[in-house]
Amino acid sequence: MPFTPALVEQRFVLDQIVRVGDLAANDRFAAASNDVVDAVLEGAGQFAAGEWAPLNRIGDTGGAKWTPDGVNMPDGYVQAYRDYVEGGWGTIGVPEAWGGQGLPFAIQTAVLETLGSANMGLALCPTLTVGAVEALVHHGSQAQQALYLPHLATGEWTGTMNLTEPQAGSDVGALRATASPRDDGTWSIKGTKIYISFGDHDMAPNIVHLVLARTPGSPPGTKGISLFLVPKYRLDADGRPGDFNDVRVVSIEHKMGLHASPTCVLSFGDHDDCVGELIGPEHGGMRAMFTMMNNARLNVGLQGVQVAEAATQQAVAYALDRVQSARTGSASRESVAIVEHPDVRRMLLRMKAQTQAARALVYYAAGQVDRAALGDTAARDRLEVVTPLAKAHATDLGNEVASLGIQVHGGMGYIEETGAAQFFRDARITPIYEGTNGIQAADLVGRKLALSGGEAFASLVADMRRGAEHEDLKALVEACELVGTRLATAGHDDRLAASYPFLTMLSVAVCGWLLEQQGRAAGDDPFGATKRACVDFYLAQIVPEALGLRAAATASADILYRLPAQAFAI
Repeated sequence: MPFTPALVEQRFVLDQIVRVGDLAANDRFAAASNDVVDAVLEGAGQFAAGEWAPLNRIGDTGGAKWTPDGVNMPDGYVQAYRDYVEGGWGTIGVPEAWGGQGLPFAIQTAVLETLGSANMGLALCPTLTVGAVEALVHHGSQAQQALYLPHLATGEWTGTMNLTEPQAGSDVGALRATASPRDDGTWSIKGTKIYISFGDHDMAPNIVHLVLARTPGSPPGTKGISLFLVPKYRLDADGRPGDFNDVRVVSIEHKMGLHASPTCVLSFGDHDDCVGELIGPEHGGMRAMFTMMNNARLNVGLQGVQVAEAATQQAVAYALDRVQSARTGSASRESVAIVEHPDVRRMLLRMKAQTQAARALVYYAAGQVDRAALGDTAARDRLEVVTPLAKAHATDLGNEVASLGIQVHGGMGYIEETGAAQFFRDARITPIYEGTNGIQAADLVGRKLALSGGEAFASLVADMRRGAEHEDLKALVEACELVGTRLATAGHDDRLAASYPFLTMLSVAVCGWLLEQQGRAAGDDPFGATKRACVDFYLAQIVPEALGLRAAATASADILYRLPAQAFAI
């Protein structure tokens, strides 16, 4: 089915939630005038619908292919990516000093949403490059910035992040990759990294790997980790890709979904000829990498929006077209489109409401990124609190919506030819990578509730209390405050046992607050009527569900440990 960019919805959320007009009043974002924003959104939509969307199914059925000489992308992908670079779509949020357009991160978020809704597998490549740019902007040396940022900013070269190793997944401190000093100030890199998205491909002349490794004599755990810039090809005297840098792709994973995105096992320094440059100070790797990871976590949350939007569009189109029996209780037996059936309407309205909720949450976080960049310390703290919500809840919603999309299709949803199943297969990784959603929940209760002496959480609750009008939303906000206050002083096990239901409660409260704002601002046109219907559904059905999580969020952890570990096998 054709892909239709969600331009009206995006612009509405940018205006009402991000308040992009306020950002444009600052000199740093002065380029974000109304006409520029409209032109960017419309241009990205036309490009995504015309060039990336038609390749989505091809990428899923054909997939990226490993060869001894590297990874080959599916048919059409190399040209589609080159057109992305030539169109300047990678430069949206990059500072002008490095060849970017200097627009707000929130506008870049909207563009990336459109690209990912059209083709999530291909959009993962620029998603990672954006994170690499962030890491170099904040932690790279002037020489590194001058050599690499102009090429990464345009997407001409792509970037990756290399954390995971066979024995070190979420426990990053267990990694064993090494970096040994060379006489010229560079480092010899050696080790294996796994699950590296777009670790190799044939769409760009160079790939810039950001690699975590240990230097000689470094302390154990995360304190001894440093970050290194390791290009696939070393740069020659003119700053262009030259000699191969001994970075080999050993294999690519055979995955449930995202077949167009090569997930690579990379081997560094098989021939002791892999050269890297230190980014930031020695042993400062985690600080630098978290700059990239926090950016990536928001963009993974955005992937939840992407897949939800695409799955909803397909489900709506199918429900409008699929003719079946009359509704129960109908006076006549003429056939009607299944969209007339109450349960199908329930599913479609839930899909639309949850998609809008996820979008509001992620865009709101993106707006805090921009305000923090302008020096707003309150926005910086607010961003810290909502980042785990945006990553975890938006990806949970992406999975829920994609699953509902299959249900709307009925048996045909389980048949690969309809394409409905692809959305669910693609979405399923998003709650896992860039820090599992359980890790996001642990971060929320372990660090974010206490941020700035608890003021960051308290100010969010206060803002929601002032803005909430629906009685159930008011009750949910109050419940979040009470549970959050309790968890801030609870024991370690009780806090972690309650973390996931509490994260969901707080996420739904924030989403309800943001959606209620939109409902009040919606006009009397068809878009406004649809918006209010989605908001009313969310407040009437989804907010009460979250209220029901209070018991789980206040239960003792003892119930989780009543059984000895081996009893789970019984």
